[in-house]
Amino acid sequence: MLFKMALLNIRKSIKDYAVYFFTLLIGVSVFYVFNAIGTQSAYLTVSADTREIIGLMETTLSGVSVFVSVVLGLLIVYAGRFLMKRRSREFAVYMLLGMGKGRISALLLCETFIIGIGSLLAGLVLGMGLSQLMSAFVADLFEADMTEYRFTVSWESVIKTLIYFGIMYGAVMIFNTLMIGKARLITLMQSDKRTEKMPLKNPALCVLIFILAAAGLGYAYHTVTHKINITENTMLAMIALGSVTTFLIYYSVSGLLLTIASAMKGSYYKGLNAFTFRQISAKINTTVMSMTVICLMLFVAICTLSSAFTVRNSMNANLNSLCPADFQIDISLKDKKTEELLPADIISELKKHGYDIQKETDSFTELDVYHTEGFDFGASFGSMLESVKERYLFLDYTTPEDIVRLSDYNRLMELYGRETEVLNENEFILVCDFDSMTELRNTVLENGGSIDIFGKVLHSKYDCCSDGFLELAAQHINAGFYVVPDSLIPDGTVPAVSYLTGNYAASDKSGRSAAEERLSAAFENMRAELNENGILSRAALNTRIDISEAAVGLGGIAALIGLYIGIVFLISCGAVLALKELSDSADSIGRYDVLRRIGAEERDIDRSLFAQTEIFFLLPMLLAAIHSVFGMQFAIRILEVFGTDEISASVIFTSVLILIIYGGYFLITYFCSRSMISGKR
Repeated sequence: MLFKMALLNIRKSIKDYAVYFFTLLIGVSVFYVFNAIGTQSAYLTVSADTREIIGLMETTLSGVSVFVSVVLGLLIVYAGRFLMKRRSREFAVYMLLGMGKGRISALLLCETFIIGIGSLLAGLVLGMGLSQLMSAFVADLFEADMTEYRFTVSWESVIKTLIYFGIMYGAVMIFNTLMIGKARLITLMQSDKRTEKMPLKNPALCVLIFILAAAGLGYAYHTVTHKINITENTMLAMIALGSVTTFLIYYSVSGLLLTIASAMKGSYYKGLNAFTFRQISAKINTTVMSMTVICLMLFVAICTLSSAFTVRNSMNANLNSLCPADFQIDISLKDKKTEELLPADIISELKKHGYDIQKETDSFTELDVYHTEGFDFGASFGSMLESVKERYLFLDYTTPEDIVRLSDYNRLMELYGRETEVLNENEFILVCDFDSMTELRNTVLENGGSIDIFGKVLHSKYDCCSDGFLELAAQHINAGFYVVPDSLIPDGTVPAVSYLTGNYAASDKSGRSAAEERLSAAFENMRAELNENGILSRAALNTRIDISEAAVGLGGIAALIGLYIGIVFLISCGAVLALKELSDSADSIGRYDVLRRIGAEERDIDRSLFAQTEIFFLLPMLLAAIHSVFGMQFAIRILEVFGTDEISASVIFTSVLILIIYGGYFLITYFCSRSMISGKR
C-alpha cells in the first residue's frame, strides 16, 4: 500500500518539481562523467608521459569529487526541504485521517528511495552517454589518437557514484524523518499562511550602509588590481572584505528597492508594477545571506572557468611560438673547490658519449651567456633603483644579469625563424617577454637608460624591450637579457652558461622520437660523468616533445578541474535560486488568485512573474559579473606567465556555459512557477 501511494505521489508531483529532478539528474551524470575520465582515457593512444599526466589528473579529480559531493549533498538536502514545505498540507491531511507520524515517515522514505533510484539510474545512463563526448574532449585536450577508442562503461565510477549519492539520499531520508517527527498538525495546516517575516529597514541607514559597502568594495578592487606587492595576509583580508561588503550591498538593496521603486510614482502604480516590486523586495529581504553566498559562488565559477581555459588555450597557442626548435641543452661548469667557472664544450661531451651532433641534427647553434661583476638586476635600474624597490619589495636585486653576444643571438634567431638585429658599438638591446617585467624594465629604457659593463657605457637601441627569448618553454618566462656587440666581451671570458640548440635530422615523428631517446641517453651519461668529476653546476635538457606534453597535460588538468567545479557551482546556484523562487510562488498562489478576482489579465500576471524571476536570478549574477571583471584582472597578473592572449575565447566559452546552465534554470523556474500560480497541475 505504501509503495503504491509513493508512486502516485511521485507521479502527481513530478511536473511541479522538475527543478529537483533536473538537478539530481545533472548532478549524478556530471559526477559520473568526471570520475570515468580515467577509464575512458585508457583507450586513447598517447605517450607514456602523457599517460602519467592523465593518471595524475584522475587522482586530482577524485580528490575534487569529495568537495563536489559535499556541495551536491547540501543541495539535495536543501531541495528536500523545499519538497517537504510544499507538501505540508498533504501531510496534515494524512494526520487528520489517522495516519501516524511513523507511517508518514515510512511513506517519505519509500518516496525518497524511489526518487533516488530513478534519478541515479537516469543520471548514470545520461552520464554514460556524455562520457563518450567527454572522451573526445579529453582527446582534444591531450592531443591523443582515438583510433583505438571504443565505448566503455566505468564500473568503478558507477560504484563510486552509487556510494556517494547513496550516502546523500540516506542523509535526506534521516532529515525528512526528523522533520516529520517534530512537525505539529497546526503548523502543517497553516504552512501556506506562514510567510517569512520581512523586517522593515530604515532607508537612510540602508543608504549609508550601501555607500560604505561600495567604498569598501572599491578599495578591495583597487588593492587587488593596482597594488603590486600583495602578501598572503593582504589577499585574505581583501577576500574577507569583499565577502562582507557583498552581504552589506544585498542587505542595503533589500531595504532600498521598494523605497526607490515607490518614489517613482509614474511607473510604480502602472499595471501590476506595485505588486511586482513588493514581491521582489520580499524575496530579496528574506534571502540576503543566500544571495551573498550564491553571488560569491558564481564569482568563483566565472573566474575558475575563464582562468582554467585561458591557461589551456594560451599554453597550446604558445607551443609553436615558444618552442621553435627540437631540443636545447644548457650547461654551467664550475670547479667546486675554487668556485671558478669552467668552459663547456657540449658538442664534444655528447660525442664522447655516442651522440654525433653533426649526423643527428639538421641544424644547430651554440650560444654563451656571460655575467660580469657589479652588473646585477639592481644595477640595471641605475638611479631609479630606490623608487623601484619601494614598489617591488620582493624581487631579488642581486641576481646577475645575462649578457649575450650579438652574433650568438642572431644565429639563434635564425634557427628560431625570428628577425636578427644590428648594433652599433655603443648600443645594446634588452630582450624580454614576461609582461610585468617588460613593463618594469621599459620604465628605465623610456628614461634613456644606459648600462656600464666591461668598462664601457652602452645606450639602448630602443626605448622599450624587444620581444624574444633564449630558452625553449611553453610560457613567457624570459625576465630579460642583454644583447651587446661582440667586441665588448673580452677574449677568454668564461661563459656562465652555455647553450646548444638544434633540430633533429629526422622528419617523421617516430624518427624524431628515436633521435630524442639517443640524445637523452647521451645527455644523462654526460651529466653523470661531469657530476662525478665535481665540475657540474647546472645541466638541463629541454625538448619540444617533453615541453609539449607537459604543457598540454597541465592545460588539460586545469581545464577539466575548472570545468568540473564551474559546472557544479552553476548547478548549485541555479538550483537554490529555482527552489527558492518555486517555494515563494507556491506560497503566493492565493495572491495571484486575488489579482485575477480584481480583474488583472493573465498576460499581465505572467509578465509580473517573469520580471520577478528575472530580477531574482539577475541580482546575484550582476554583482558576480562585476566581481569577476576585477577578479580576472588580478588573475591575469598570475596567468601572464602562461600567456593571456586567448582570454577572450575563454570568456566567451564561460558566458555560453552560464547561459545554458544558469539560463536553463531560469526558464525552468519561470515555466514551473507559471504552472503553479495558474493552477495547472
